Amino acid sequence: MAVIDSHEPDTRPAGYAELAARLDVPILPNWHESHVASGGPRQVDRVAGMVREVYTSNYWPGDGLADHLEFALKYDGVNLAILTGLFHAIDVAELTAYVASKPTGKYARRIWYLYELLTGERLDLDDVERGNYVDVLEPDVYITANPNPARKIRRQRVNDNMLGDSRFCPTIRRTDAICRFMDANLAERCERVMADYPPELLKRALGYLYTKETKSSFEIEHISTNATRTDRFIALLELAEKEDFCNKARLIDLQNRIVDPRFADTDYRTSQNYVGETVAWQSERIHYACPRPSDLDSLMAGLIATHDRMGTGGVHPVLHASAVAYGFVFMHPFEDGNGRIHRFLIHNILARFGFTPKGLMFPVSAAMLKDPGEYDASLEAFSKPLMSLVEYELNEDGRMTVLNDTAIWYRFIDMTPQAEALFGFIEKTIDTELVQELNFLVNYDRTKAAIQEIVDMPDRKIDLFIRVCLQNHGQLSARKRQSHFAALTEDEITRMARVVQAAYEKDESGDQAE
Repeated sequence: MAVIDSHEPDTRPAGYAELAARLDVPILPNWHESHVASGGPRQVDRVAGMVREVYTSNYWPGDGLADHLEFALKYDGVNLAILTGLFHAIDVAELTAYVASKPTGKYARRIWYLYELLTGERLDLDDVERGNYVDVLEPDVYITANPNPARKIRRQRVNDNMLGDSRFCPTIRRTDAICRFMDANLAERCERVMADYPPELLKRALGYLYTKETKSSFEIEHISTNATRTDRFIALLELAEKEDFCNKARLIDLQNRIVDPRFADTDYRTSQNYVGETVAWQSERIHYACPRPSDLDSLMAGLIATHDRMGTGGVHPVLHASAVAYGFVFMHPFEDGNGRIHRFLIHNILARFGFTPKGLMFPVSAAMLKDPGEYDASLEAFSKPLMSLVEYELNEDGRMTVLNDTAIWYRFIDMTPQAEALFGFIEKTIDTELVQELNFLVNYDRTKAAIQEIVDMPDRKIDLFIRVCLQNHGQLSARKRQSHFAALTEDEITRMARVVQAAYEKDESGDQAE
C-alpha cells in the first residue's frame, strides 16, 4: 500500500470517524482511523502507533449509521468507549432494523450484544434460535479471556471472551510487538539466567532485589525512604507470591501499610484528585484528572472482576498485570500510595500466576527508574488524550471539580501501549537488572575472599571496606581509614583497594556495577 503524504480532499471519513462526527460524540482517538477515497489506490499512514487508512471507493459501507458500525468493527476494531458513546446517541429504531435484517450475521450479533451490555437497554428483538456461536473479540486480533466453560450468551449466540465487563473492560491488541514478546518466552529466559548461578547465591540475591525494588519504587515518586518504610514495603513484597491483593479489603490494607499512618484510608477516596504541579502561586498545571469519586465504586469493582476473569481465562501474566496495575493507577482510588500499589500489583500478579520463578522477583521499578521517559510515555498514552475531553474547575485552594461525565473513558481503555511497555521493562529487568545484581554478588564473594587472603578481618569489617570503597570510586578516604581501619598498614589498604577496583571496574557497556 502507498503511504499518504497528506489528507486528500476527495476522501470522506468512515467507521468510527464518520459516526463520531455525524452524532457529535466526543471520543478518545482510536488506534485506527478510516477514510474512503473517490479514486486512487488504498493508502496507509502509520505514526507513533496510530494508523490512518484510506480505502478505495468500493469499500464505502453505505450512508446508514448501522452500516458504519459494521464497517468500524471490521476495520477500526472493537473500541468499547467509542461504542458506548455512539450507542447512547444512535437511533435505536435504525439499529434494531439493522440487526433484524441480519439476524445471523456475526457483526450484527456482536453489535447487538455490545449494545445491550454497554447501555443496559434491551433491543426489541427475539433471541437467536439457531446457528453457531461467534466470539465477541476475534482471538487472532485481541487478547481474550477463555475460561472453561466459555461464557456463552444464548440471546445473541455469542461467546463473551472479553477481559472484563460493563463496569471495566480493557482491550489489548495482538500487535507485532506483543506477539514477539509472547513468543520470546521471557519466563524461560529468566530460568536460563538463574541456571548459571548456585542456589545459595540466588537465595541471598532475593533480599537485595527486594531492597532494590523498594527503593526504586519510592524514588520514582521522589519519596525519601527510611528503614521503617523500606522494611514495611519489603515485607509486602515477600507476600506477593502468597496472597491475592486484588480485592477491596486487601487493597485498603495495602495502602495503609505503605503510607504514613496519618494518610491511611478506610475506603476509596471521596474527593476529586489529580496529578499536577504548581507552576506559580495559585496556578496548577494539570497532567491527569482521575475519575470522579462517584464513579469509583463501580470502576474498582469492575477492575477486581476483570482481575478474576483474566485469572481464570488463561491470559498471559504480563498482560494480566498490565491491565490490572495500569488500570489501578488510572483509577487512583486512594489519596496517597497509588503509584507504589500500582507497581506492587505487577509483582503480585506475575508471582501468583507463575511468571516469576519461585524464590525470585524482578526489580521492574529499577528498569522504570532508569528509563523514566518510557515509563511516563506508558502513562501518557492514556492520560494525554484523555485531558482534552475532561472539563474541570479548580478553586483557589487547588480543589478540582470535574464537570462532565467521564466514566466511560476510564471503563474501556485500550491497554495495548501499557502492555507493550511492561513487557519491555520486564525484558530489560531480566537481561540487565537481574544479571547485574547476580554478578554483583558473585564479584562480592570473590572480592571478600581475596581481601581475606590479604588481611584476616571479620566479615563485617570486610563488608564495610568494600562498601566505603565503592562509595568513593574504589578508594578509601583518609577519614574512613582513620576512623575504621587505623590498624591496617598502608600496603594492606592499597592492595585491598586494588582488589575492589579490579572486581567492580566498568564493564564493556560502560555501566558501573551497583
